[in-house]
Amino acid sequence: MSGEASKPHRGTIFLDDAAEILEQQTYAGGQHIIRIRAPRCAAAAVPGSFAHISCAELLPMRRPLSIMRANAGHGWIDILYKTHGAGLKQLAARSAGQTLSVLGPIGNGFNPHPDRPKAVLIGGGVGIPPLVFLAESLSARAPATHQAVAFFGSELPFAFRTRPSRLLVPGMPAGVIACNPMLEDWGIACRLASFAPFPGCFEGYVTDLAAQYLETLDETARAQVEVFACGPTVMLHAVARLAHRFAVPAQVSLEEYMACAVGGCAGCAVAVQTPQGPAMKRVCVDGPVFDARTVFEVS
Repeated sequence: MSGEASKPHRGTIFLDDAAEILEQQTYAGGQHIIRIRAPRCAAAAVPGSFAHISCAELLPMRRPLSIMRANAGHGWIDILYKTHGAGLKQLAARSAGQTLSVLGPIGNGFNPHPDRPKAVLIGGGVGIPPLVFLAESLSARAPATHQAVAFFGSELPFAFRTRPSRLLVPGMPAGVIACNPMLEDWGIACRLASFAPFPGCFEGYVTDLAAQYLETLDETARAQVEVFACGPTVMLHAVARLAHRFAVPAQVSLEEYMACAVGGCAGCAVAVQTPQGPAMKRVCVDGPVFDARTVFEVS
């Protein structure tokens, strides 16, 4: 095997040292959405991939941030992040017209299977962005190949203005009507969950809300379901249990601290079950998306 063939990620990650900030929006809870001009990254990005961003000139360590949207035609990517730590606080202080260094897109993304056309998207907190990207991607396919429904959970105010849903989702409790309007404009039904008393939201775990929808499906319909999720590890473990309960496959995007983010340091390695037995896999380039059954033990 040649050196190039043994490194499938080589040539797919681009460095832009002068990526222009086009826009920076601020939301409650220290949340921000930044739009960056990075044409090569935007053209190659897929739902689930991320960018490794230099937050400030004097900070040597980059930050791995999930891509929420990518527009290849206009050459920009959108990233939603929360100001957790000094680096992201410095990123939040940057303004339109300034430049930063972007390395990406990195990682293997979600892979919807054509024999499972009912996609259930579950996002928690700053794990919501990859599911927004996936929703937009699926909306371009629907209704020809996929129909999707999304469930998002957050204890912070959502980084979008919610509105009452116009799309029906079976099994929803009375009054659970708040949605992400962008997804619904794409034709994808959405419901929101939180333990905070946000109007129109389900009070509880987002996985419990998704379960109420899955309970409405008969065996034939469940055979067409595939779950996609990103969020805190405890939520992803709950997603794995949910998928096991309803006998449906699930793909989960893991969140890990990273140093190099390109597979060199192995600092983000996690234990994964493979056909050959247990192995350590790098979340950055072997993931971040994995089959939930290979990462979490459920019974």
